[in-house]
Amino acid sequence: MTRSPLTRTALATLVAAGLLTASGCGLSGGGAGAEEARRTGEVSGEITFRTLQLKPKFTAYVQGVIDAFEAEHPKVKVKWEDVPGDGYNEKLVADAQAGALPDVVNLSTDSFQLLGDRGMLADVARLDGAVAAEYVPGAWEQFKLPGKGDGVYAYPWYVTPEILTYNKDLFAKAGLDPDRPPTTVEQFFDYAERIAARSGGQYAAFMADPKGRLPGDWQKMGVPLLNDARDRFTFDTDRAVAWVERMKDLYAKGAMPKESLLKADDINQLYGAGKLVFGPGSPGFVRDIRQNAPQVYARTGVAGAVTGTLGHIGIYAQSLGIRKDTRHPDAAAEFAKWVTNGPNQVEFSRNATIYPSNAKGLADPRFADRGDGRDAETLARAVGAEQLKTADLDANTPVQWTSQVGDAVVREVQRAIQGEQDARTAVRRAQEEANRLLAAGTRK
Repeated sequence: MTRSPLTRTALATLVAAGLLTASGCGLSGGGAGAEEARRTGEVSGEITFRTLQLKPKFTAYVQGVIDAFEAEHPKVKVKWEDVPGDGYNEKLVADAQAGALPDVVNLSTDSFQLLGDRGMLADVARLDGAVAAEYVPGAWEQFKLPGKGDGVYAYPWYVTPEILTYNKDLFAKAGLDPDRPPTTVEQFFDYAERIAARSGGQYAAFMADPKGRLPGDWQKMGVPLLNDARDRFTFDTDRAVAWVERMKDLYAKGAMPKESLLKADDINQLYGAGKLVFGPGSPGFVRDIRQNAPQVYARTGVAGAVTGTLGHIGIYAQSLGIRKDTRHPDAAAEFAKWVTNGPNQVEFSRNATIYPSNAKGLADPRFADRGDGRDAETLARAVGAEQLKTADLDANTPVQWTSQVGDAVVREVQRAIQGEQDARTAVRRAQEEANRLLAAGTRK
């Protein structure tokens, strides 16, 4: 269940690739023009529950949750289907066109946007508004949609925060204090420059691919991604240009592996081999290193996420959406609330490196336990949980920043980092293409 925040996708599922194809398909069936279902007070009926890539590892857990719900609500039958990540968004489009969306569906950031923007999901704030207070700050609000007021279109499920992971020995070799890791984007870049100067090419600071850093770095630096109406990108600013120029300079100085700009190197492997100072900012990564590179694990430091001008981090969530025109809105809403309640999310966290979006779940003592402060995995769990209690939306990827938009921005930035165009031209062209894609998506 490892998810690096550097991928900017939700934990454990990595399904963004499908959006490029899916967004051009159009959705004409399965709820877009249908009247939204309303609760009747009768929790009954057969509902379909779709998850993403949870079988076979989590079969026992999920089936146990379903069995307990059906025992609590004997008039409800839950039909569970689990599908692979490859082609997930295309399948959602096909099901929507055929009027065959599940009643309760597991959504990543991209698939939530894909269905939500096209009116396929029920407003759960209307179905079950009182439940909002049960979730951690920022989780419930993350599933609002631009232009749709206070509506919320999915229940938060399992979430993950950013953290900072780093090799303490390499830190010290670079003349940096392992007990004082960077806290802002600007300081992170300063540390990377010092690492490049001291490493002699033996190791690098972080990966070059800007796809892993955008739009998060810009948001943390106070770059305005969107206008107030949230219908145009506005990141063409001096701060964004300065970020590109700094990335270009650091790349030239060897702060990043050269080959990592254009191809997806295995960051876990590089970090595990002692060739990278900063690892992925994911608690799940720490568990992987413990299993696969125990010597480096022993030298791994964990701290709160790098923030910036805003002082906030983002949270990245999987969610459960409800089909807008489900025939059993009471059963669907009660089941989604059941799956995402505190006890069930805590139990899930015992089986996977995830965090509850439910506030009572996050208050479980296991998330506060730092042990002796030396074990990286225990510390990562506690640091991540502490951040989640106050995490805000400032560093979250907005739904308008689709996979297509991200790829378009990255292409221009990569060219600037390689010296093929200047930074200001790269940011301007990136914004122009992002707005073209945004306008095209709005017209669909």
